[in-house]
Amino acid sequence: MAETAPKKKRKYLYEVDIMRIIFIFGVLLNHTTTAFTHAMTDATGWAHTSLLATHLLIHFTRMGFMFITGLVLTLNYYHRDDWPTFFKKRFAGSGWPYLLWNIILLVGSCLLGLPPFTWKTFWPTLTSAILHGDQFYLYYIVVTLQLYVLFPFIVLLFKKVKNHNAILAVSALLQLAIVTFIKYRYQFMDRSNLPWWVASYGINVFTYQFYFIFGTYVSLHYNAVLAWLRKWHRWVIGITIAMSFGTVPYYFWNRDVLGYAHSYAVSPHQPYMFVYDTFMILTVFFIGLKYADWRKHGIPKGVETFVKNGSKVSFGIYLDQTIGLTILGYLMPFLHLPDWGYLVLIPVGYALVLGISFALAWFFYKVPPFGILIGRPQWHILKKNRKPKGAIAK
Repeated sequence: MAETAPKKKRKYLYEVDIMRIIFIFGVLLNHTTTAFTHAMTDATGWAHTSLLATHLLIHFTRMGFMFITGLVLTLNYYHRDDWPTFFKKRFAGSGWPYLLWNIILLVGSCLLGLPPFTWKTFWPTLTSAILHGDQFYLYYIVVTLQLYVLFPFIVLLFKKVKNHNAILAVSALLQLAIVTFIKYRYQFMDRSNLPWWVASYGINVFTYQFYFIFGTYVSLHYNAVLAWLRKWHRWVIGITIAMSFGTVPYYFWNRDVLGYAHSYAVSPHQPYMFVYDTFMILTVFFIGLKYADWRKHGIPKGVETFVKNGSKVSFGIYLDQTIGLTILGYLMPFLHLPDWGYLVLIPVGYALVLGISFALAWFFYKVPPFGILIGRPQWHILKKNRKPKGAIAK
C-alpha cells in the first residue's frame, strides 16, 4: 500500500493573537467610554464634549474583528472543501453562545429590573433579540453567521478569479460606495416598510464585505502582504496617526456643518472611517508582526502567557462584556462626581470592566461545562468518530 504523504501543519500566526487582544480591548474601551458619557450631566460641557469628540478614534475595532474573521476562516478552510463539516462546526461554535447569552443576559436584566426589560415583555424581547441581534452587543455574531453562509462563495470567487488584486480593488470601491450612500442618504430614509435585514444595515453582512474580502486576500497572499507592510510601515503608521487625530475635527464637521446628531456623527459607516479603519487594521497587523518577531528573539514569559490566554478567551470577553458594563453602570451613580471627575476615572472604570470580563471568560474557558458559553466546550457529547480508549494514533 502506498504511503500517504504527511499532512503539512499550518503555520501558527502569533501576530493574530496580539491583534485579537488589541481589538477586543478596544471594543471594551469603546463601550466603557460610552457608559461614562451616560453618567455625565452637562451635555455641552468640555468633559462631555471631549469624550464624544474622541469616540471615532477608537471606533475601528468592529472592522478589525471582521478582518480577522476573514483571515482565519480562509487560513483554516480554504483548501478543505468540506462545507458540511464547516457549517456544523462554525454554526455550533457561534450559534450556541449567541442563543445562551441572549437568554442569560435577558433573564438577568429582568431579575435586576434593568430598563427597558420586564418579565411581561420577556418572550417578545427574546424573540426579537435572537432574530435581529439588537441586544447586548451581540450583533457581531449575527453578521458572522451570515458570513458563514457566504464564505463558500467567497472561496469560490477567489478560486475562479485569478486576479485577486482586482477582487480586492472592486471590493474596496464597492465598500466606499456603500458607506457613502449610508452616510448621506440611506440612514435618513424611511425604512419602516423594508425587511429588517435591509433596513438594519449595521447587521447586514454586505455592509462589511470589504473587511472579510480583505482578510481572505491577506491570508492567501500572506508573505507578499507581510513584505509590503514591513517596507511601507512608516507611511502606514504615519497616515494612521494623522487620520486618528483627524477624527476629532471630522466629528465636529459632522455635527456643526452637516448638522448630524451624535449617533450619526460617530457612525462607523462613513467614507472617512472606511479609509481610517483600513489603515488602522494594517497598523495593528504590523504591531502583531513586531510581537511575533519579539517572541522569536526572547520575550518575558508573563507577556507571552498573557497574550496567549487573552487571545484564547477574546471571543468570551466579547460575549460577557455586558456583565462588567452593567456593574460599572450600577456603581457610577453612587459617586456623585462632576463631569470632569468621571473623565478622570475612565481608566479605573475601564480596568474594572476589563478585569471582570477577562475573569469571567477565563472561568468559562477552564471550568466545564461553561466552555459552551464562549464557543470552547470542554465536553463534546455529540461528537462522533472518537478513537476508542487505547487506540494508537496514526
